[in-house]
Amino acid sequence: MDCGIITSKTILIFLSLVFLAAGAGLAHVGAQVLSSYGTFESFIQESPTLIPGVVIISISVVMFIFGLLGCCATLRESKVGLSFFFMIIMVMFAAEVAALVLSFIYQGKINGNLERSMNNVFAKYDGQDPETKAVDLLQTQLQCCGVKNYSSWSNTTWYNSHNNTVPLSCCKNVTAQCTGRMDQLDLINLAGCEAKLEHLLHDVLKYAMLVILGLAIIKFFGMLSVCVITCRGGGRRSGYQPLYA
Repeated sequence: MDCGIITSKTILIFLSLVFLAAGAGLAHVGAQVLSSYGTFESFIQESPTLIPGVVIISISVVMFIFGLLGCCATLRESKVGLSFFFMIIMVMFAAEVAALVLSFIYQGKINGNLERSMNNVFAKYDGQDPETKAVDLLQTQLQCCGVKNYSSWSNTTWYNSHNNTVPLSCCKNVTAQCTGRMDQLDLINLAGCEAKLEHLLHDVLKYAMLVILGLAIIKFFGMLSVCVITCRGGGRRSGYQPLYA
């Protein structure tokens, strides 16, 4: 058996296994993206940046099917399977390129949507409703206070109706000493939440984009391998020579 064909088939099987593993990796990345947005959904519900996460999850499901097809088509020397294998790689490659483009586009739209959503949610803060829990969670996890900074609370109903204090979630450590008064600046977080949340979302998107770029490169070499095997196999023999021959 031609060593080149053996090598090519081995590469294809290896790539199929890589795609199975990559499917699991993409599922994890997509889940992280959706989880990051889901944790602060009250602030980013109008933001279109959820789309890349959904695309990543969809691609991961297809990749599992794709990996199984690649292994079966290579081992069973199926020309039809290999042709379908190639088409799937090409479609997924296009989808990943589209996801990258969308990520670049929506990354620039985070700022405006995020500020508007956050101002609306912070304005509704009353210590009881769901918006209150979202704000407290945000300020506690990101160790921030207010939209722009702690002084942003002075424009809210909560501040004016609670003796000019900020919520206790602004405290660095929730203790009896921290009451949220403006004369206790050493006990509360001063940095605003908008910048920190924006930075978090940008980091998640960049991480997702790097993973998608790496997988797109793998897809390119996968398509190249199928072409090489098909051309060499078709020129020397009728049918696909088994890997175990």
